Amino acid sequence: MKRIGVVGIVIEDTGSVSKVNEILHNHGHIIVGRMGIPYKTKNINVISIIVDGTTDDIGSLTGKLGTVSGITVKSALTKKNFHDN
Repeated sequence: MKRIGVVGIVIEDTGSVSKVNEILHNHGHIIVGRMGIPYKTKNINVISIIVDGTTDDIGSLTGKLGTVSGITVKSALTKKNFHDN
């Protein structure tokens, strides 16, 4: 069973960008879409990721992101489970 959701990432330490991108690349199989906004006047980056995966897959992604210093990660998932078509 899969869930659909959004993962929000706020990067306050721009030195962490390459690690975040590496983690996202490694979880690309559950990423449906990505929007990244560099907020230059505040010197931060904001990324939103649409995900479609099992709770284990999504938890792996957010868990690995949570270990990166200088970023904040939050997720919101559907309560409903979806089947693959």
